[in-house]
Order: sequence, then structure tokens, then C-alpha cells
Amino acid sequence: MLKYTIRRILGMIPMLLLISFVVFLLAKAMPGDSLSGEIDPNNTDPQYIEEMRERLGYNDPIPVQYFRWVGGFIEGDFGKSTRYKVPVADLVAERLPNTIFLGVTSLVITYILAFAMGIYAGRKPYTFGDNIIGGLNYLGLAIPSFIAAVFAIYFFSFNLGWIPYSGSVDPTLQPGTFDYWLSRIHHVIMPAIVLGALATASYTQFLRNDIIENSRKDFVRTARAKGTPTSKIYNVHIMRNSIIPLITFLGFDIATLISGAIITETIFTYPGIGQLFLNSVTNRDYPTLMIITMMLSALTLIGNLIADILYGVVDPRIRLD
Repeated sequence: MLKYTIRRILGMIPMLLLISFVVFLLAKAMPGDSLSGEIDPNNTDPQYIEEMRERLGYNDPIPVQYFRWVGGFIEGDFGKSTRYKVPVADLVAERLPNTIFLGVTSLVITYILAFAMGIYAGRKPYTFGDNIIGGLNYLGLAIPSFIAAVFAIYFFSFNLGWIPYSGSVDPTLQPGTFDYWLSRIHHVIMPAIVLGALATASYTQFLRNDIIENSRKDFVRTARAKGTPTSKIYNVHIMRNSIIPLITFLGFDIATLISGAIITETIFTYPGIGQLFLNSVTNRDYPTLMIITMMLSALTLIGNLIADILYGVVDPRIRLD
């Protein structure tokens, strides 16, 4: 297991270098640059803009710009945001806790709902309850997250006034107090439900189908023939095999904590990494855009590694060499 992990980590290095090259080229392929929006014939001196481009290195050859950016990245210098005029590392560090809080809350909601509905539907297939759960799953798969977010704001914020429609916390509260954390939960609960409830559909269907399939296998028939209680058959023998596909989702959900919330954070005006990423695209904030993209890529690779390792933990028959 240790050798496999080390080998996979070393294999990530050339992959990340390739990803950095693609990300850099795609960013440079975008029309204009971070100074294009500041050009105003009435208020801006074009010579000043050209001097700023020269100072920032925008006129240097592409290979020179790339290796300068990669060198700074390796040294821990992620550059300075051209939009917010602060170091990108500080900008990401300020927004990242909000996104992690949102992502973890949505994952808790997803797994609670998925396990509850998936186990029920798998143990009682083709019943009225299973059909209701299936209908809810198809509805969740059909509704885009941004549509659900807009309707949630309209009904629960504007009409009922139950939840705030923007922000992550009441700014008048003292950080660290009970009321502060209660306000954070109050602000995050609706975006988390939108993300978590819609993601539940695929999890529930995978778990349901695997429970039904595993319940028909020979080892279950043997356990029943030996007089093993039904609850033990489902909770020990079947569930241990059925949750393996969900382990794959759990690994990739590490990247989903950030990337999956881009639209939802923007609609709810939730100050997280997703909203920052979208703003960096519209404002051509290259340093912020490239660092967030690299972070998402690294999290995806790490999530894939974690998923492979968890395979061996959940099912000892799987050996990683």
C-alpha cells in the first residue's frame, strides 16, 4: 500500500506539469488581458496601459511567461490578483473556509439522504416507496442546480423570509461566538441543501441497484441457507460490497467541494472559491484563475488516489501493488 501510494504521488508530478501548461495556454488564449477593461479613451492614457503591460510581463514571449509563473508557483509565490490588488494566496485563503464549510455540509446532507433512501429502496425494491424514491431521484437529476437555487431564494427568502439570500454570516456578530456560528449555519443551509439534495439522486440509485444485485448473489443465498439473520445479511455482507461504488464518489467529492459550488455560490452571493473563480474569468484575473484551476486539478488527482486507497480498506480482497 505504501509503495503504491508513493508511486501514485510521484506520478502526479508530470501530470500536474502537463495540466499547468494547458491551463496557462488556455488562460492566454482568452481575448484581452486584465488591463483591457481599464482602457477608457477619455480617462486613461494608452501609453500608461502599455507601460503597465511591459511591467507585468504581458509582452514577454509565452515560454518566458510560463516558466516565470511555474517557477513562482513552485516557490509558493502564486502572484498578485490583478482585480483585487492582493496576493492570490491571501485571496484564496480568505474564501476557502467558506467553500469547505459549504461543501462538507452538502456532503453530509447527500450521504444521509442517499444512505437512508438507497438502503430502503434496495431492501424493498419495486414497492410503492421504491417508486416514490425513484421518481424523486429522476426529478433531482432533471433539475439544474441554478434553477433549484433561484426557486429556493424566491420561496424561502423572498416569500417566507426563512433564510438569507446572500453572504456567509451576519457581519455584526463577533467571530467565534455561538450566535456567529449559528448565523453561518443559517446562511449555508440553503445552498448546501440545493447542492446536497440534487447530488443525492445518483448516489441513491447506485446504492439501490448494487444492494439489489448483491442480494441475488451466491454468498447471500449461502448465508440465508445457514440461517443468518436478514438484518446481518444486509448490514454486513451486502452493504460492504454495495458501498464500494460510493467510495469512488467520495474521492472525487474532494474536488467537488470547490468546483461544484461555482454556480450555486454565485446565485446565493456566497463568498467562496466558486464565486471567486467565476469573477476571475469575467475580469480576466489570470493569476487567480490559474491558481484555482490548478488547485481543482490537484484535488481531483488526490481524490482519485484516496478513492483507490479506500477500495482496499473497504474490501480486503482488493490489493494495491
